[in-house]
Amino acid sequence: MASMDANGSRQALGAQEQYCRSCAAVMSREALACPKCGAPNASAVAASGVSPKSRTVALLLCFFFGLFGVHRFYVGKVGTGIAMILTLGGLTIWSLIDFIMIIVGSFTDSEGRRVETW
Repeated sequence: MASMDANGSRQALGAQEQYCRSCAAVMSREALACPKCGAPNASAVAASGVSPKSRTVALLLCFFFGLFGVHRFYVGKVGTGIAMILTLGGLTIWSLIDFIMIIVGSFTDSEGRRVETW
């Protein structure tokens, strides 16, 4: 593959490079975000064990709708989300535990990746 440089000529894309999905800039495959536009690099995030889901969103969903397990649906844990609906968040204990786990950064998504990005 090749890309255009600043002079308009084509340059070869290296083995450890890829295009940003948002702005088409050339970036490293290991970069967590594009240096030009700041868009997250989904392939690097997945390889790093960090979920692309927002910790802030999960925390707010847990705080306001924790009894109904909405935060678990958000991270892809549908089965336990349904169980939280049926038990009203494990009589609030389950919701409280999830809230604390989200705050300390140990809450995971359905693929076992930590929800760390605020």
